[in-house]
Amino acid sequence: MDMFKDKKKNSRKNKGKSKLPEDKKGGSLGGLPNKILKMPKGGQLLSNIATALLIFLIIATLYSMIAGGSVQVTEVPISKIAQDVSAGQVKSISVEGGTINAEYFDGTKKTSKKEVDTSLSQTLVNYGVTKEEFAKVAVEIKNESGWVFWVINLLPYLLPVFLILFFFWFISRQVKGSGMQAFSFGQSKARIIDPNDTSKKVTFKDVAGCKEAKEELIEIVDFLRNPQKFLDIGAQIPKGVLLMGAPGTGKTLLARAVAGEAGVPFFHLSGSEFVEMFVGVGASRVRDLFKMAKKTAPAIIFVDEIDAVGRVRGGGTGGGNDEREQTLNQILVEMDGFEPTEKVIVMAATNRPDVLDPALLRPGRFDRRVTLELPDREGREEILRIHARRKPLGEDVNLKIVAERTPGFSGADLYSLMNEGAILAARENRKLVAQFDFIRAIEKVMLGPERKSHVLSAEEKKITAYHEGGHALVASVLPHADPVHKISIIARSHTGGYTLKLPLEESHMQSKKEFLDDIAVLLGGYVVEEMVFGDVSTGPSNDLQVASALARDMVTKYGMSENLGPIALEGMGGRTLYGARGVDSREYSEDMSAKIDAEVSKIINEAFARAREVCTTNRKTLDAIADELVVVESLEREEFEKILIANGILPKRKKEIA
Repeated sequence: MDMFKDKKKNSRKNKGKSKLPEDKKGGSLGGLPNKILKMPKGGQLLSNIATALLIFLIIATLYSMIAGGSVQVTEVPISKIAQDVSAGQVKSISVEGGTINAEYFDGTKKTSKKEVDTSLSQTLVNYGVTKEEFAKVAVEIKNESGWVFWVINLLPYLLPVFLILFFFWFISRQVKGSGMQAFSFGQSKARIIDPNDTSKKVTFKDVAGCKEAKEELIEIVDFLRNPQKFLDIGAQIPKGVLLMGAPGTGKTLLARAVAGEAGVPFFHLSGSEFVEMFVGVGASRVRDLFKMAKKTAPAIIFVDEIDAVGRVRGGGTGGGNDEREQTLNQILVEMDGFEPTEKVIVMAATNRPDVLDPALLRPGRFDRRVTLELPDREGREEILRIHARRKPLGEDVNLKIVAERTPGFSGADLYSLMNEGAILAARENRKLVAQFDFIRAIEKVMLGPERKSHVLSAEEKKITAYHEGGHALVASVLPHADPVHKISIIARSHTGGYTLKLPLEESHMQSKKEFLDDIAVLLGGYVVEEMVFGDVSTGPSNDLQVASALARDMVTKYGMSENLGPIALEGMGGRTLYGARGVDSREYSEDMSAKIDAEVSKIINEAFARAREVCTTNRKTLDAIADELVVVESLEREEFEKILIANGILPKRKKEIA
């Protein structure tokens, strides 16, 4: 049960990048193929054969129904027709060449044959029919000529032949298409955004929170618009731009904005789309991609997650298979092959720049590296305004307050926040999104949805209330801890309760005193459980993990140990890459390891003692906080500060923070 939420040490995973709708595959730019063919599956051909057979059976069935539904005609000798005429049973006779069709008064029809060159009257007279009897029958002579006659007579024979020919043509067409798709297996799968497609166009106006990054990329836009200005003075614009930053900071969106500002085609694909199970396919796709881009120059090629193919070669990192390394080699060769006059810019994005091959980062390849940081308060407010454009907001909405309560949020987190706020309003059948919706959405994005089915017993509820009250009390008393904005014992995701602390002023650095106070706040819940109940639950498990990791970082990374001094013993990522070899960053002796453990234990024990002293001295305040939490389950900052003031503790204000 995670009882404590600390924004400075909490690292939220990317919950979805802020993107516009997916790009269409294919385009009509500069003679590019309209469709990127895919390798056909075996089941597709069988499906086409089954479809052709089904069509054949349906047509044959319809034809048989039409043919079988006509009136049955009996073929009789000409003598029988003559006898019936003499008996007065024949109503009418029609002659079509050598065919005689007789219709009787009772509705039956009979047919017979006669000599073509002999007239009907002469034929019937020869069989004993008198002129008076023949005159009583209506006779019609039909001329057998024209295309309709031939179609009617030949259709029963030609239709099956046509169906069989159509069947073989359909199958052969599918086989031919499969062969062409096999040849296109090595073609690039890049998605192309047409610069004239306004529905997918993104500009710098749609990107906020990264002012410095946009300034770095303005000259790229200027070069794509007016390259001659740079060439005349002998300047060469960087061929490659590497966008680095945490997930959700807007790397892909910024790359699309550069293409939108310059008005050039944008080729977008992921690094993993180059690699296939067949060696050489990735290199072939790289060649095809650069060939397509050069035809439509000026253009931008954007490779997302380039670390999928750009990892250090030869060290076995990331699989080390030949296909990935051949693909990387081809990318390096293609970037070297660019001439200064070729107006193609290669942009790439990664959140792991430490694993990239040094050859990618040398001058002439990705010359320019742009780092995207998490947005500050002003940047978050600008991002919120962009995402609020198409949302009907209520009069009480104040995005500045929302920005203040979301330190550490990335652009993707803010997009998710605005979307969750709109969803909450829609669930309650409201037409406007209120401020309350966004406040609830902040907690949902940070901690997950409420677990309403997770009902605590009275004893568990009391333990949780004291636990969270311990965090809040220690944070309110220690001078360098961030003030408390909300306390809750409502379960969310994997947490049974949480204490939300937010800084009065955002800062990019933390001091040793702030770290020590934060560790004491983390241990506040553990201290209170032991002090009040004489026992410890599983609730503080996450608090202990975070506190121990923070204390170890102080000793091994930040040089904040009095005994070990200013020395960094571990890298930022736990493993460090040197050239082509990956080595464990723990390169110190066992004796040094024992000293580190001793220092970490010392920091934890001192913080534990400070937290215990605060809770013991202010036990009355602790009981008041816990009792109120048991009743209302959630305390906002205003209600919490009233309890502090009533017990003689002054809330923190900006002027008190040095």
